[in-house]
Amino acid sequence: MEMNAGGGKLVLVVDDDEPIQEFMKIVIEREGFQTMIASNGAVGLEIAKAYKPDLIIADIMMPQMDGYQMIRKLQEDGETRTIPVMIISSKQMDQSTKDMLKMEPNVKDFVEKPVKPSALSAQIHAHLG
Repeated sequence: MEMNAGGGKLVLVVDDDEPIQEFMKIVIEREGFQTMIASNGAVGLEIAKAYKPDLIIADIMMPQMDGYQMIRKLQEDGETRTIPVMIISSKQMDQSTKDMLKMEPNVKDFVEKPVKPSALSAQIHAHLG
């Protein structure tokens, strides 16, 4: 777990890929938001419960607890069920899986890798104002 200072709202990035973590951190902090990083869904869930981030950006394919399991656990907790989640995942995901994820009440957006900084910034601002 890593937290970086900065004003504004808190965005939790949950991804097991360190270069992606770094990229997301740079883009998010450049937009004026704070970031926290988790390398799997289990750690992401712990951080979400402790810090109540304003937005979670989560990969689906991760070790220990994948993004989908984390999303379901967030929904089961009254304090975390309303935290909006943006899914980031590779293009190899089939359409039925994407559709299933979009039906989850806390999933607000779906972004395919490779993520474009301008698109990511726009989507974060759309959810955080």
